[in-house]
Amino acid sequence: MTELIVGLAGNPNVGKTTVFNRLTGMRQHVGNWPGKTVERAEGHFKHGGYEYDVIDLPGNYALSAHSMEEIVSRDFIVDDDSDVIINVVDAANLERNLYLTVQMMELGANMIMALNMNDFAKKKDHIIDIPLMSELLGFPVIEISAKDGDGFEELLTTVEKQASKPIDSSAKLAYGDELKEHLGDLQSLIEKDSSLLDVPSVWTAIKLLERDSIVIEKVQKSSQSSVIMTEAD
Repeated sequence: MTELIVGLAGNPNVGKTTVFNRLTGMRQHVGNWPGKTVERAEGHFKHGGYEYDVIDLPGNYALSAHSMEEIVSRDFIVDDDSDVIINVVDAANLERNLYLTVQMMELGANMIMALNMNDFAKKKDHIIDIPLMSELLGFPVIEISAKDGDGFEELLTTVEKQASKPIDSSAKLAYGDELKEHLGDLQSLIEKDSSLLDVPSVWTAIKLLERDSIVIEKVQKSSQSSVIMTEAD
């Protein structure tokens, strides 16, 4: 039986842990991330010839270096051998939720969006064109109900398809002409040092412009440090 490693990512209070509990039931355990005081919830189940190992990442609004929760989530997406990231999103608060989505896209995560809380969105008269949203983002968007379990079968079959044919979610990102040119110059410098290419160069470039302390510290160890930091200033 093939193992699939799946991360659940999303803002706080979007129903992510409800999704985790519905998927894994009692087949879960809670510990800490290695060397960290942040709780790590992990569960297992079987579906469609696959044995799932699901990690419920901390609820975050971003993937910067502002908290240990953000750092462990970012490290999981960047460094761990996850097959798919399920981004659980509150359909009634898309604008706020999509900031985290974009940050994961910048990392090139092989991603699926699980659009939850659709009943609340409908009460607010929000109409979401899911096929169009999926086309614009460049990866599948599945409507689910964490509370009732609706859409979970489609979600899991989509995870299995996505694991076999990964999608680089950064492909659909677009920036304004001025920023795009600046990012391109930074990326060219970053790409001269292979030690910085464990993540997409665009991610490193954006985080340098945001003055992300962890990324700055990493770049300062590079042989290209002086020219990269001069370009970023």
